[in-house]
Amino acid sequence: MPQLPTFDDVAAAARRLAGHAHRTPVMRSHTADTALGAQLFFKCENLQRMGAFKFRGGYNALSKFSAEQKKNGVLAFSSGNHAQAIALSARLHGMPAVILMPIDAPQSKIEATRGYGAEVILFDRYKQDREALATALAQERGMTLIPPFDHPDVLSGQGTAAMELIEEAGELDVLFVPLGGGGLLSGCLLAAKALSPRCQVYGVEPEAGNDGQQSLAKGEIVNIATPVTLADGAQTQHLGRYTFEIIRRDVAGIVTASDSELVDAMKFFASRMKIFTEPTGCLGFAAARNGSVDIRGKRVGVIISGGNVDLDRFASLVGSH
Repeated sequence: MPQLPTFDDVAAAARRLAGHAHRTPVMRSHTADTALGAQLFFKCENLQRMGAFKFRGGYNALSKFSAEQKKNGVLAFSSGNHAQAIALSARLHGMPAVILMPIDAPQSKIEATRGYGAEVILFDRYKQDREALATALAQERGMTLIPPFDHPDVLSGQGTAAMELIEEAGELDVLFVPLGGGGLLSGCLLAAKALSPRCQVYGVEPEAGNDGQQSLAKGEIVNIATPVTLADGAQTQHLGRYTFEIIRRDVAGIVTASDSELVDAMKFFASRMKIFTEPTGCLGFAAARNGSVDIRGKRVGVIISGGNVDLDRFASLVGSH
């Protein structure tokens, strides 16, 4: 079993991120509270630098590079948000970056990654193994590979989102966290266990890609085919070694949300709270609304993980629903 990060690593990440990551707002909604009979606290990582929580983990990981690693640069693979996080963090640290991205990733995410100065290499996520491609290319170019979730420094950085939420909102009864590969969830679990020990933390996956739910039930990492879902940031095939160990030790459960529920949540955020979100970013709120966990009378945290979605696609999804 790998040596697992602790809350001390999350706290250290928070110190590295100070002055570099946004301390994103915690928003409230009387309409949501009334409808669900609970007090909801929304941590708006859609308003983070590059539009998602991923900046936290990316910047933290690159902050720990040696001079030699910085000279050779960083390589990553991502459907978009980790790509942008690594590209921006590399620019801030003055190092080169190469990012492998799916050919069907949102064009806005591809363009933004290039805009931050990274070299983008496209691949077919349904036919090619991104991890094998990335590992080979990193060796070929002498670059350091930073995966999107299964890395101690990455997940420790992501945990600062829950750390800030609890510091501002106070202790919580329930916390909903979007779940793809588990970096955000495992980091948030470390923070919640230390700062709000009675809080029940739930990971939320897209209905079509519930590998984490299956892994928790089986007691080992389950691999699935790339799921077909609107939640492109959670189209992972499996949890990581680090993330799975923390999740199975500390999580209260893993629930799912349908694509239709994600679009409903996007529409609510846009119409009632005036915030712009991507489908993956709505996983937590969709689960809070769909009754998979009883939250009546409770103080509930919801991580809104990102807001990077093409404008045309956003308008099409919300307008047609």
